[in-house]
Amino acid sequence: MSSPTSRTLEEMRKRGYPLVQVVERWNAFAKRRVDLFGIIDVVAVGADIVGIQTTSAGNLSARLKKIADSNALPVLRQAGFRLLLHGWRKNAAGRWVLREVDVS
Repeated sequence: MSSPTSRTLEEMRKRGYPLVQVVERWNAFAKRRVDLFGIIDVVAVGADIVGIQTTSAGNLSARLKKIADSNALPVLRQAGFRLLLHGWRKNAAGRWVLREVDVS
């Protein structure tokens, strides 16, 4: 089974972004993942720069709240940073479907 992050990496490469990188890191001391600026899992660079939070479709509302509550959000918006939320789910045919929310 592929993770939401790996599906997002593949999706952004299909869209033509030549540089796509996971930017969340593992904090071994706290035993948890830490997102870039608290809200970004993947950065894609092409004609623009996109920060992406990835999750399952069932967790979209929780991630939207996390992003909305972030102190980094106004700074990133002011800098013109494009921010997306990717929620992944399987459809009835067993194919992965992306729901994308632009939170820029």
